[in-house]
Amino acid sequence: MGNNLQFTFEAAWKVLLAGLVLGAGLPAIFALGVRSLAWGAGDEAQVHADGVTGPRARPAGKVLAYVLFAVVLAGIALGITFIVASGFGTQLSFEHIFPTIVDKH
Repeated sequence: MGNNLQFTFEAAWKVLLAGLVLGAGLPAIFALGVRSLAWGAGDEAQVHADGVTGPRARPAGKVLAYVLFAVVLAGIALGITFIVASGFGTQLSFEHIFPTIVDKH
């Protein structure tokens, strides 16, 4: 009985972690990317009534935003790859630095 309870909590922890990372983590990273774009534009990307533009642009904000968007796209691509690999009877392996598709053991 004790081992079953331990396995249940262990599986529940993995599901909770995956849900947080994929369910809330990727949208949060995307939101940070959008916010970085606004910061990179100088927080006020508009022309005021007197014709003076807002604060000057920050190139680091755009670079950070593109890096965050790339992380989100990589997460989406890995998720789709995982689903497709499972459908073909293979699995996604992280044994090396890069994920690879291998036969199920």
